[in-house]
Amino acid sequence: MHMYRKELYVFEGNKPRKAVIRNYNHADFFELIQIQAESFPPPFPSELWWNQEQLTNHITLFPEGAICVEVDGVLAGSMTGLLVKFDPAHPEHKWEDVTDSGYIRNHDPEGDTLYIVDICIRPSFRKLGLGQQMMQAMYELVVQKGLRRLLGGGRMPGYGRYADQWTPEQYLERVLTGEVRDPVITFLMHCGRTPVRVVANYLEDEESRNYGTLMEWKNPFQQHL
Repeated sequence: MHMYRKELYVFEGNKPRKAVIRNYNHADFFELIQIQAESFPPPFPSELWWNQEQLTNHITLFPEGAICVEVDGVLAGSMTGLLVKFDPAHPEHKWEDVTDSGYIRNHDPEGDTLYIVDICIRPSFRKLGLGQQMMQAMYELVVQKGLRRLLGGGRMPGYGRYADQWTPEQYLERVLTGEVRDPVITFLMHCGRTPVRVVANYLEDEESRNYGTLMEWKNPFQQHL
């Protein structure tokens, strides 16, 4: 097993700040749950924040896929993944099924796809590009392990405003042409991910009308048929 640690600078405007991306561990749990609470305040249900059992599973079942970022020594965000076997011919799935509702007991060491369970950045650290830097760390894991792709579903929170005019596919098309900006899908495109397809009933999420867009990053060192 290869544990991960990367030291780098992130920028607040023009001001460099020291950051470290590393695997999270048991000592980080309290802070990680605190970050969830800050990121998803009420009325978001607190039972959907990470709990001790989920975090324990992350660092036990697939520690390489459990990463966090510190800025100037303060824990600022986390990102979690698991390995799955993905069949592009049958892409339909729900978040809770593919991630075992965040418990990842279905992690498959033989899987060909790094599936992103969650990404979370403390609100006070959101202008530093930390999400992109953690995504980059996950791409490096895909390459290091020789996987085919990184995959995950993106919420489509901008869709709700247009749901009476466009199908989710039409909405996605307009996001891809730049006519509309979606807070999540556009962010994931900035991170280098490309859409595979829209999935219905991906996540219970009123703003997205329960749709998600599967977004992938293919391992550039592997030939894709």
